[in-house]
Amino acid sequence: MKREYLFVDAYNIIFSWENLKQLAGSSLEDARKKLLDILSDYQGSLGAEVIVVFDAHNVAANPGSINPYDNLTVVYTKEDETADNYIERCARILAKNYKVRVATNDNLQQIMITGKGAIRISANELYEEVVSFKKEQNAKYVGRRPVKRNQLFDNLDDNLKETFMRMIRQEGDK
Repeated sequence: MKREYLFVDAYNIIFSWENLKQLAGSSLEDARKKLLDILSDYQGSLGAEVIVVFDAHNVAANPGSINPYDNLTVVYTKEDETADNYIERCARILAKNYKVRVATNDNLQQIMITGKGAIRISANELYEEVVSFKKEQNAKYVGRRPVKRNQLFDNLDDNLKETFMRMIRQEGDK
């Protein structure tokens, strides 16, 4: 299976998703953290490496940085380098050998990255993927039958319960 990458134009997504846009109105730092938390949760199901790119090109003498955040890679661009420039450069290099998707609503960037062999997804498409993932997770884990006594046996699926019961019966026959 081919390795996959998802680049996220972070500020573009923050100001495209209504819940993050409202949060950014009171605290940009909180909006950044919320986006990272959402994407970290989503990355677990995606199986691709998620790289979240923040513009920091207007910060004087900024050398840029690449930092881990849970299971994500977070990039703050260097002075005079936009997130668009960083993503386009990486997409050009990686798309030769890997599947690369870029989440952004920036029309020019969408044209540029598709010309480099990457796949573009809009902010709304990414949002729908995240919401769909969340619904699947809730149905899978939250929708389980109620726990009787918060004991391990009460939380096992039926096949595993039956396996344990067979082991207990065999132990009793000795």
